[in-house]
Amino acid sequence: SEMRNEYRDMLFTAERMEDNISGVIMFDETLRQSTTCDNNIPFVKLLSDKGVLPGIKVDTGAKDLAGAPGEKITEGLDGLRDRLVEYYSLGARFAKWRAVITIGKNIPSEHCIVANANALARYASLCQESNIVPIVEPEVLMDGEHSVETCFDVTSNTLDCVFNVLRIHNVMLEGIVLKPNMVISGLNCSSQADIEKVSDMTVKVLKDNVPESVPGIAFLSGGQSSDDATAHLNCMNKKYKGNLPWNLTFSYGRALQADALMSWGGSNREEGQLKLIERSKSNSLASKGEIPSLVS
Repeated sequence: SEMRNEYRDMLFTAERMEDNISGVIMFDETLRQSTTCDNNIPFVKLLSDKGVLPGIKVDTGAKDLAGAPGEKITEGLDGLRDRLVEYYSLGARFAKWRAVITIGKNIPSEHCIVANANALARYASLCQESNIVPIVEPEVLMDGEHSVETCFDVTSNTLDCVFNVLRIHNVMLEGIVLKPNMVISGLNCSSQADIEKVSDMTVKVLKDNVPESVPGIAFLSGGQSSDDATAHLNCMNKKYKGNLPWNLTFSYGRALQADALMSWGGSNREEGQLKLIERSKSNSLASKGEIPSLVS
């Protein structure tokens, strides 16, 4: 816990991180922690003072889905209403819930997609009741040997179902952020779609399934390399700028922090902060399609 506290302190206190990062998703533990070197300022206050919105991950993880071998359901609805009230009082203004959809032999099943869509919708409506903006994250995993076309089809079916169920649950679409996967080839697929193909197919799946009332789409990186995640986002914004109803931006975990974590290594704060700033700056440019040329 102390080491995690120190790591997050290094990230959050990086000078001018707020220039390129508008919100931070924290764990329950982090939401209650404070800075280590600067007079014990609660992280929520530190971030809010920088103009960065504090967020909270509220699901309790993906567990095996009964009756669906090899598939997962995300848990965490029990007691969520009370937790959201507390999180709001602690300063959280948005939340995150991740559903996991696996591509494999005869999966995903309709059972898995519908069950996860229902949980996402129940979570989202509870968030809106507490004045917390829900990040709706249906992640189609990149693990597997599937083609980019298969990823497209599964992502399309998943998004279609999620939005149908959100409507049934009276979730206000203007008040959510969608956090989808990009349409990419499976990790072990012999042919890997290039940057432009990923960008085109991702934009197409969004145009086909995401209502225009959704204000923002913040992609997950899902195990892509940091460079790939940045390049794909940049290509989408460069090519489709002005022709999309939503903002396309980033909500990366690994692809934003990997360089910083390696450089920090438990002690080198300055090097870690430098890497965070560099990577967040390039992703910020990518969310405007302003990176001149990226070689992946």
